Amino acid sequence: MKKWIVFGISVAVTLALASLAFIFFVVAPGLPTLEAVTDYRPKIPLRIYTADNALIGEFGEEHRDFVPIKQIPAVMKNALLSIEDARFYEHGGISFIGAGRAILADLRGGFHQGASTITMQVARNFFLTNEKSVERKMKEILLTYRIEDALTKDQILELYMNQIFLGKRSHGFSSAAKTYFGKSLDQLTLAEAAMLAGVPQNPVRHNPAVNFEKTKQRQLLVLKSMVRNGFITEAQMEVAAKEDIKVIKGQQFDAHADYVAEMVRQSIYAQYKEDTYTKGIRVYTTINKAEQDAAYEAVRRNIMAYDQRHGYDGPEAHIDLPADEDERDDAIDQILRKHPDNDKVLAAVVTQASGKIVKAELQSGDSIEINGDGLRFAAAALTEKAKPGIKIRPGSVIRVMQDAKKRWAITQIPEVEGSFVALNADDGSFRAMVGGFDYNRKKFNHVTSAWRQPGSSIKPFIYSAALEKGFYPGTLINDVQLSETSDSNLRWDPRNDDGKYDGPISMRTALAQSKNVVSVRILKAIGVDHAKTWLPRFGFDKDKHPANLTMALGTGSVTPLQLASAYAVFANGGYAVNPWLISKVVDGKGVVLFENKPPAKAQEESRVIDARNAYITDQMLREVVRSGTGASATAKLGRRDLAGKTGTTSDAVDGWFAGYAANVVAVAWMGYDDPKTLGGREFGSTLALPIWIDTMRVALTGKPEVVRAVPEGISNAEGDWMFNEFLNGAGVRTLDMGNAPVAAPAASSATQ
Repeated sequence: MKKWIVFGISVAVTLALASLAFIFFVVAPGLPTLEAVTDYRPKIPLRIYTADNALIGEFGEEHRDFVPIKQIPAVMKNALLSIEDARFYEHGGISFIGAGRAILADLRGGFHQGASTITMQVARNFFLTNEKSVERKMKEILLTYRIEDALTKDQILELYMNQIFLGKRSHGFSSAAKTYFGKSLDQLTLAEAAMLAGVPQNPVRHNPAVNFEKTKQRQLLVLKSMVRNGFITEAQMEVAAKEDIKVIKGQQFDAHADYVAEMVRQSIYAQYKEDTYTKGIRVYTTINKAEQDAAYEAVRRNIMAYDQRHGYDGPEAHIDLPADEDERDDAIDQILRKHPDNDKVLAAVVTQASGKIVKAELQSGDSIEINGDGLRFAAAALTEKAKPGIKIRPGSVIRVMQDAKKRWAITQIPEVEGSFVALNADDGSFRAMVGGFDYNRKKFNHVTSAWRQPGSSIKPFIYSAALEKGFYPGTLINDVQLSETSDSNLRWDPRNDDGKYDGPISMRTALAQSKNVVSVRILKAIGVDHAKTWLPRFGFDKDKHPANLTMALGTGSVTPLQLASAYAVFANGGYAVNPWLISKVVDGKGVVLFENKPPAKAQEESRVIDARNAYITDQMLREVVRSGTGASATAKLGRRDLAGKTGTTSDAVDGWFAGYAANVVAVAWMGYDDPKTLGGREFGSTLALPIWIDTMRVALTGKPEVVRAVPEGISNAEGDWMFNEFLNGAGVRTLDMGNAPVAAPAASSATQ
């Protein structure tokens, strides 16, 4: 018997020595260094902000913030320690008590508490895989002791709370708080902190956005453990357990500025390459949050309004709804994943349809009812005689929206596109930019990349060129078709859009009323070569404009950004501006890498047109919004310093409004990506001007009206402003009048 005992002891000692030898000679030499934790450099994404510190974009594989342990609220630390490692500050890295409890819990079939301490999880997360093997476990234990020896408990907890994966690409509790609740750590309630503390057990499947019910169950266990460990009372637990928690399903930013964020990302990546997404770079733009939000809403609202004027196109898809309830729910979920919500324009599957009521289910699982005015837009699709392609029936995938009174209505995602850009007219800095209806649907930035015909919005530049040739706002021009005053056989006979011709008309009134024939006559008189040479002063590409009379009607090509920069020259008194977006770039340590400070005032070397020219053109542009095609701007905004020009291309393919007030210059555009008519009754004044007005209402709030000083070298001696060198009959008083009577010049309404 003694022999067997001695043999057993010998075997045990041999195995122990072999294990120790394996650990020290095989496992230990292969352990990584602790540099990853002793010199912790978390991967922090690129973040982009407005000028007033609103987050508008984040790029990187991991959503992460680094928060020092001293700044992490006690409620968050206590919730985490209660459920993950209650004796963290007492044990030396390995909790033998915890391991024993886990074994007992498993044997009883109860809740599995796990035996891994916080330090062991740090060792695993930083250095090891999740492979289940004896060697990996030995490495984990050895690394745990090394970490405990190298770092303080607070440092270890800091690493864990900033590194741990918590689902939805979020790493660390600060990032998770923003991802799921839209809050910073110090704003979390007890209920929210407890819910986050329960996520590490299964972050992919049991996070608040994916499976709220499972996460809620886990939260209750966290709250009970907090009571058991003395961190909260029973009463506090009961209140927290009943709290209605609002979970954000998608990533939330402080403003809608996807196109801005992408422009910045491309610029930063060009310089910093892959470090862009991991080094915690922060970029501050010149964008104003309030103006950006207003522009986003204005573009979407007015595009939707246009779409409503032009009829319902029918459902996006149809499915056959299974009779079995569970199968039906699965079918609805599956089809709605293919038709994601578009901001406030939600996808829904119809479950019941008639001319009086439509019932549908949303992606959230909620059931809604649509009736009354909410059915009006799609009324034709709800009749018995509706064509199959347009008919709404059970199984149809439709789009719905809620109004301010929470009433549902059928709508659709429009095919038409639009854009808006606003600059500081003095220094060229961006104030707002919306590159399209929806970035997630079309990433093409219409502001910077859409080359479109400008239509009548080019006319002010032709008029500006004419001022240099002796014209002035009071010049009388014969507003009749060219064919009626020309002896030659015309190959092109332009017409006014409204088909009306007023005979002798002043240059000022002609621009206000956007008279096509007058513009062509002016261009013909000053010469196409002169006008084409004049356009590049404003930043236009000379080669993108025709060398013929159609130039006067905007048959060339511009981008909205280029047009905004060009109008800024009139707005600021004659100076060129170069649009710029990034004001400051800061690295992860707060070191300023780049800072762009605008000049205090316009430099004379950037002057591109005479101050006199800018002033007189400005006066004519003010007439456009006072009495002409842009008059609704003055009526709705109630300012006297508004100036601008509508633009509508042939067959209403593009609708524009470009204008300014105070120091804000902005351009709005609407059109189809595959150019086609927007409708016979649509113009720049109905398409783009409403976008401009809605946004400028916010942009001009609190800004005083600008009264321009009259520059030297011009006089108002003959009924309107003109250059002094063209006084006393030296300039152009009439054009193509023929036998038309010359009326006495009307009193100028130019601002004095």
